[in-house]
Amino acid sequence: MIEDVTRDATARMQKSIDALRASFMKLRTGRASIGLIDHLRVDYYGSELPLSQVASVVVEDVRTLSITPWEKNMVQPIEKAIYASDLGLTPNTAGTTIRINMPPLTEERRRDLIKVVKSETEQARVAIRNVRRDANQAVKDLLKDKAITTDDEKRATQDIQKLTDRFVETADKAMADKEREMMAV
Repeated sequence: MIEDVTRDATARMQKSIDALRASFMKLRTGRASIGLIDHLRVDYYGSELPLSQVASVVVEDVRTLSITPWEKNMVQPIEKAIYASDLGLTPNTAGTTIRINMPPLTEERRRDLIKVVKSETEQARVAIRNVRRDANQAVKDLLKDKAITTDDEKRATQDIQKLTDRFVETADKAMADKEREMMAV
């Protein structure tokens, strides 16, 4: 019973970390990354599809992404999706290939992005603590139902706290890595 609660808490905390890393992938760092435009949706004959399903996206060099649509008539909708995004990128089209050059970030923009990184990390920490609260409540319910002893409850609570500390530390490490990556010129 306690193992089920711990297993569930671990899975939910891991999902919080995965969501944090996914949100970090969407932040522009001045370096070309496929994850930067991976979430873009393109109008494909009336339905919205992810960019990866209508075109090939590759990193040409450190500051350039290259997008090659599967169909010629998809160039315009892809450009439109890039312009409409909040990334502030400008696509350059040469025939059927779209290139996106990543301009270097200004110091002020880097600091703003670091604030976003810290905010995203705090949201992940809160989500992890909410999972801890739910797990502790489940353990207390097991104690109330007399399914476990008081000693089991204390041990389980300590294990859940250790688990929480480990995942919060993982979130902090991810934040520090992203900050380092953003401040690298």
